[in-house]
Amino acid sequence: MYAVVSTGGKQYKVAPGDVLKVEKLDAEEGATVELDKVLMVADGDNINIGAPLVEGGKVSAVVKAHGRGKKIEIMKFRRRKHHQKRTGHRQHYTELEITGISA
Repeated sequence: MYAVVSTGGKQYKVAPGDVLKVEKLDAEEGATVELDKVLMVADGDNINIGAPLVEGGKVSAVVKAHGRGKKIEIMKFRRRKHHQKRTGHRQHYTELEITGISA
């Protein structure tokens, strides 16, 4: 059994027991989170596709940790102008463990 959910502007294919990193959610570590934007649920040959969301579809998950991703280097450079600018960015994320899918 698996589902496709939308959170943080991205879509993820999840199954019970999966651990994934999503955009930062406002929840404490160890708390249970309900993801209700379920786009599709599949159980063997039985596939339920929403238009746009599955009616009554929920995915429950436990917040394992919060963190920051790998640093991304941004380099802006203008040739022949004696100008260069270097910055970096680290995106915040929430690590979730999927515990159940209901449709």
